[in-house]
Amino acid sequence: MINRFRKPEERYRRRMARIARWDRPVADGLDRWRAWVNMVFVDHGIFRLAYLNSHRVTERFWRAAQPAPHQIRAAARAGVRTIVNLRGGREYGSWPLEREACEQLGIRLTDFVVRSRGAPDRDTILAAKDFFETLDYPVLVHCKSGADRAGFMAALYLIIHEKRPVAEAMRQLSLRFGHFRFAKTGILDAFFETYRREGEPRGQDFLTWVAESYDPERLEREFKPGFFSDIVVDRIMRRE
Repeated sequence: MINRFRKPEERYRRRMARIARWDRPVADGLDRWRAWVNMVFVDHGIFRLAYLNSHRVTERFWRAAQPAPHQIRAAARAGVRTIVNLRGGREYGSWPLEREACEQLGIRLTDFVVRSRGAPDRDTILAAKDFFETLDYPVLVHCKSGADRAGFMAALYLIIHEKRPVAEAMRQLSLRFGHFRFAKTGILDAFFETYRREGEPRGQDFLTWVAESYDPERLEREFKPGFFSDIVVDRIMRRE
């Protein structure tokens, strides 16, 4: 049965089982091989082996899709000192392989979970300021595909940490990176556009607007994704 038709408790049970399987260190060569198989064929890593969707945002900040161990080694050679995992859950073989590679290379691996199909969380955005200040740069942030959450985080970095204009930062959410603004992921574009329409004209800086004026419930109500784009992104491309 297709996963979306399972009962919530069944989906939760299966998710917890996946986490129990993969949220542990790689034990031996067989364990590593199994993690690779899961990463490549279950977590769609076969596409990322051909194209990681990796881009330099600034001299100190990179964005990408979920990297494999050899791609993490390439990042280390390029000077990356911290990798930020935006995905959250430990549900695939990608996670223990990433953790092992970072430990071997002396790269700091940390989490900052964001979502791509709902209104951005106010507390998460406000926490980003301190988070960016604690990182050891250069930094690579990644989600699964490098298109939506990585783009959103790159935009936040430019706005909050680099003090760049919102209009400039929004270029990180572009079809160039595989981002579809007319699918559910377009709510990220709508979030920034709401600030430009409501916050900027009043002279509010971005974080003040988020803290005092941003209404995620209204954004959820008003945003309407395109039907066919939604099918492409969620059902065919299987984005998170």
